Amino acid sequence: MRLFLYFSFFILTSSLFAQGSSVLSDEEYQKLQDKARAFINSDVDSAFFYVNKIEKSKNDIHQSFALGLKSYLYQLNGDSIKSRQLYKQAFDLLRKVPAGVQKSKQNAYLLNYGGLAEWKRGNYSKALEYYQQGKKLSENANDLMQVVKFNNNISLINGEVGNYRLAINAAKESDKFTNKIEYLYNEEQFTNAKCNINFNLGNFYKLYYSENRNNRVLLDSAEYYLKKAIVFSKNLEIIKIGAEMNLANTYLLKKDFNSAKKIHHKLLVYTKNKEYIEEYSLTNRNLGELYYVLKEYDKALVYFQKVDSIYEEDNGVNGSDYIYSNYYQAKIWSLKKDYDKALSHSKIYLENFEKQESKLNEEIIGVNYNLSNNDLKKEMNDMQSELKNKGLLKKVGYVFLIVLFVLLVFGLLKNRNDKRKIDKKLNDLIVEYKVNIEKKDELVEETLELQSNIGESENQIKKENTIISIDEEKENEIVEKLKKLENKLSYLNPDFTQQFVAKKIKTNTTYLSYVVNKRFGKSFSEYSNELKINYVINEMISNPTYRKYSTQAIAESVGFKNAVSFTKSFSKRTGVTPVQFAKKLDDTI
Repeated sequence: MRLFLYFSFFILTSSLFAQGSSVLSDEEYQKLQDKARAFINSDVDSAFFYVNKIEKSKNDIHQSFALGLKSYLYQLNGDSIKSRQLYKQAFDLLRKVPAGVQKSKQNAYLLNYGGLAEWKRGNYSKALEYYQQGKKLSENANDLMQVVKFNNNISLINGEVGNYRLAINAAKESDKFTNKIEYLYNEEQFTNAKCNINFNLGNFYKLYYSENRNNRVLLDSAEYYLKKAIVFSKNLEIIKIGAEMNLANTYLLKKDFNSAKKIHHKLLVYTKNKEYIEEYSLTNRNLGELYYVLKEYDKALVYFQKVDSIYEEDNGVNGSDYIYSNYYQAKIWSLKKDYDKALSHSKIYLENFEKQESKLNEEIIGVNYNLSNNDLKKEMNDMQSELKNKGLLKKVGYVFLIVLFVLLVFGLLKNRNDKRKIDKKLNDLIVEYKVNIEKKDELVEETLELQSNIGESENQIKKENTIISIDEEKENEIVEKLKKLENKLSYLNPDFTQQFVAKKIKTNTTYLSYVVNKRFGKSFSEYSNELKINYVINEMISNPTYRKYSTQAIAESVGFKNAVSFTKSFSKRTGVTPVQFAKKLDDTI
């Protein structure tokens, strides 16, 4: 009897195990993939449900995909530790898979989810690195739909660091390419892809307007693409909400206050009922900003205070909203002449703003620091100083006003004197650098002249038959294209190699090497390194934030793979290390 029970138990457990862990067919795998992906932005729990089904498959590729997607889902929930653990396990499984197209595709999927996770962590440079690697794999595997996704994600990174023109161009290219390969999509996949692209384009145009406020055509473009995103959003509820929010904000910028108000109030009710906490918080922030612009300050305070309460109740899930809520509350209380409250909110803003921006500044390498954020911080610092003075004047009276006035005059005089000294030292540095560049250019011209004279010698030509001969028009064309790449700062790309540039300007490496040597008097690697080092010197002189970066970060910002080779090139160019140069600038400036 006991033997019979053991046997029955074995059959039962084996059956259950077989049901819970079997190999999915390609069709089943694809359907579960689509389901899991569809819920990523709207319902993480549902995404987990479908990805757990994929993980039960005995297929290593299926399990690897499941772990990769779960690593991103855990990051969406704020669990970076679990996210990184699963991401490593996903690649451990992938190593077991034999080489081939399927392995390459899966590798690209993992890099995409790794990039998304790094993006959520604010590590934009790392995310971009993953996206670029994944895009190459997808192109080699002819996975065109995945190439579109990588292009979209790369454009998002450009948008994050303020490269809005680049982001717009990349998104438009993705849109054209998506239309070209429409035959590869089913109906739902195609509408989702079009929704995402148009949503990104609308946002990029709106953000681009923030830097070009005289060009109101950008707002018309933002409105056009956001409306298109809404049309395609039937399967993407969160994207639809985001598109409607940004459309309302676009109306606000266009001073169409009634349209903006209607959309925001509709979203306020909807996001609250659906318990979309982050979207509900952002809607409250948007309404607060709307009423602030309308100078209805009491209404604005109601919505900003709701943002603060969400921040306190939900463990800071809406950190960015909370920061800017306090920024506006400081301004409102200042207008109401309640300087104590204004000072309190300005402190909260500055403390949190600096934490957020310090992380962002570490990631924005090779682009200028966000001027609008600098302006906001300067405005709040000035306001905080003014509020302190007003509060003290209110408490101690007219006598202190006289003392404050004397101190203020003294401070202004001292600041003016200090500024003159600083300007002189800075100008000396810049002049010295320009003189060095001019000397260097003169040396190049002398070298080129000497090469030209040598080239005219028939005996030398006969002796060195291996020298390439290119007509002057072709040389000028190559030089002109090189100058265009320099103007675009293409040399900051880690892939700025002789092969890369030759392909980019549609010539061969032999011609490129010859022209660089003839026109610039140096090898291609010397030419590339000099561009990078000159860029660093200019940035360190003109950008205090850039000087605070680590040597490794600066090296990566101009395409060096490690700090050692960068330091060697920098020292050769300047005679000092990057750290010594930065310290000298800080001491001087």
